[in-house]
Amino acid sequence: MSNYTALIDALRSTGNTEFSRPDVLEVARSINVNPNLMLNDPAHKVRRGVYRLEPHTVPTIAPQAAPVEASPVMMLSQPKLKVDIENLVPNRDGTFVPFGFFTDLKTIIESNSFYPVFVTGLSGNGKTTMVEQACAALKRECIRVNISIETDEDDLIGGNTLVDGNVVYREGPVSIAMKRGAILILDEVDRGSNKLMCLQAILEGKPYFNKKTGETIYPTPGFNIIGTANTKGQGTDDGRFISAQILDDAFLERFAITVEQEYPTPAVEKKILMKKMQRVDSVDEDFADKLVTWSEIIRKTFAEGAIDEVISTRRLEHIVNAFAMFNDRQKAVQLCVARFNAETRDSFLDLYTKIDAGEMDEEMGEEMNSEEELPF
Repeated sequence: MSNYTALIDALRSTGNTEFSRPDVLEVARSINVNPNLMLNDPAHKVRRGVYRLEPHTVPTIAPQAAPVEASPVMMLSQPKLKVDIENLVPNRDGTFVPFGFFTDLKTIIESNSFYPVFVTGLSGNGKTTMVEQACAALKRECIRVNISIETDEDDLIGGNTLVDGNVVYREGPVSIAMKRGAILILDEVDRGSNKLMCLQAILEGKPYFNKKTGETIYPTPGFNIIGTANTKGQGTDDGRFISAQILDDAFLERFAITVEQEYPTPAVEKKILMKKMQRVDSVDEDFADKLVTWSEIIRKTFAEGAIDEVISTRRLEHIVNAFAMFNDRQKAVQLCVARFNAETRDSFLDLYTKIDAGEMDEEMGEEMNSEEELPF
């Protein structure tokens, strides 16, 4: 039996022949079918808000032709794809070292308040990992959505998809997060387009009416949105993040606060590298010291505008993993800086070679070692 037939039979069993819109919605909800099978069919409409059970006939242009039964298969008539998710709490990363906004972010998440946060900062400094690990520490579910210029309402809220040759409605990550009271991470949100404007009401903490299903989605307490980006949604002129878009100011204004995430201090970064080395069973504290000194010099030079590239914490982790495989410091560094242009690559390699050989001034290392003890 089709969903359309099931709806008609259920309405007929009430003994009535005409129904108001609320009547149709109630019956359709009771048998879990889409009410729009009837509400969107003009053949059932008597007048505004009133629908007849039996559709009236419409004269055909060719009366000699055999009557064709109206097909109940419409976009809105498809069943929902059930998504069975037991647990969306991220796994705790034993190598994670909290720093920066982590403690305040935990406070926001723990409050269960709807308070959208926009986290911006250079690539590879742990923005998304910070959010995931805050959720892991609090045992809170979170859903991460990677945004691109192609991301649209269907990707976020939900849309139709093919399953075993049948068209079904698939709920999107935003809908699921709202219903589960989860943290929604809009990762690389500055890569999106004006199609993200479909989130306007949701970013205000309001219910969302899904026009594709007729369902109103209410946010469950605990639901919150955290966006991460390399820019503040105003694009970039230096060419570093060429895919970054200029986001609508009305969209950005709905984020309560903006946090600028910096790279970790040398002391924190060394602690991160030591934990990464322990995980891959390749501990070399002297190498970790030299990598941190090397990256710190490069970042200070970058901040002064003397160079156009920077060594991120993520790239240092790549070097640690390469070192674990090849057991060769120089080779690990060389492989992991090959992504830069030849001039930058060679200058970075030359700087590391001097640091590794002890030719550089030790002032940077002394500054790192003199920092106060970490509070965690």
